[in-house]
Amino acid sequence: MKTTLSVIKADIGSLAGHHTVHPDTMAVANRVLAEAKRSGVISDYYITHVGDDLELIMTHSRGTLDPKVHETAWNAFKEAAKVAKDLGLYAAGQDLLSDSFSGNVKGLGPGVAEMEFEERQSEPIAIFMADKTEPGAFNLPIYKLFADPFNTAGLVIDPALHNGFRFDVLDVYEGESVTFTTPEESYDLLALIGTTGRYVVRRVWRKQDDLLASTVSIERLNLMAGKYVGKDDPVMVVRLQHGLPALGEALEAFSFPHLVAGWMRGSHYGPLMPVSQRDARATRFDGPPRLIGLGFNVKNGKLVGPSDLFDDPAFDNARRLASDVTDYMRRHGPFMPHRLEPAEMEYTTLSLVLEKLKGRFKKEEGLTKAKHSVYTAQSSE
Repeated sequence: MKTTLSVIKADIGSLAGHHTVHPDTMAVANRVLAEAKRSGVISDYYITHVGDDLELIMTHSRGTLDPKVHETAWNAFKEAAKVAKDLGLYAAGQDLLSDSFSGNVKGLGPGVAEMEFEERQSEPIAIFMADKTEPGAFNLPIYKLFADPFNTAGLVIDPALHNGFRFDVLDVYEGESVTFTTPEESYDLLALIGTTGRYVVRRVWRKQDDLLASTVSIERLNLMAGKYVGKDDPVMVVRLQHGLPALGEALEAFSFPHLVAGWMRGSHYGPLMPVSQRDARATRFDGPPRLIGLGFNVKNGKLVGPSDLFDDPAFDNARRLASDVTDYMRRHGPFMPHRLEPAEMEYTTLSLVLEKLKGRFKKEEGLTKAKHSVYTAQSSE
């Protein structure tokens, strides 16, 4: 029997602004998942949070996109949102874009990362969860993890990794996907995934036997809702060891706090700071963007763990660098490159300000109108 790991998250309301999840909302979600475990819908679960996002980690044997499992998550979020409203928490039910459940939560607001697999004798996994950023925030670390030998020594010295991996990349604007193999198509892969707001690495397989190694949530809330309703705050699941990257190689990919889109009002670039669970709160300028990692073993569908992976002084330098970069970026104020580029800002509240100013612009004669959208303009060269 195969095991399915489902990680489903949503912002259902938070304490004192976009800051942290209230324990009462976690408690009511726990009751919903405990009942699902008693009734046999799920085998095991763990509930956590990063910033203002409630994270549900569930195991079961029903496969991906299972209606009963997704309905369990939806009910947990709805009940937690009710508590959030009763407590007057900020943005209660923010990520729940519908009032009714329709088979699974895809398209309804919550982020989903799921994988079905046959358990190995030992099945170690790492789950990475981010707040105040977008799914493309994982593009750089997932490339380093599965395609960069300077990060992952196993690509050079482990025969099981030496043949490389396949990357499934989704164009979130066009709804199209493409698959690249590494190392031979590394440059083609990088040509796309460096545009993190549009091209998102969705899944990674080991090339030699198509073993699924990693999956990432790819939901873009602004594209689903047609307006800014909060940042996407992605999750990523990585299987480890035994012919896959080691835990230390997975964590090494996050030792550099690279710049990601999101942060305050979803409108700014900032460093992705790896932190322990106790520091997973949105504070300075509603950030900076935070990342937590939890390590588990999965055995007979049960979760063993977790271990708080970034609760380690080995990552103090990464956090210190992230703090220095935070200072540097904040000094730009409302100017780029701290503020996002125009194509991304179209889906934030800035569009309302620009609409108000539209009537004040006057046409200048003799000037050429340029095509400026990086997503729609076609090159004439």
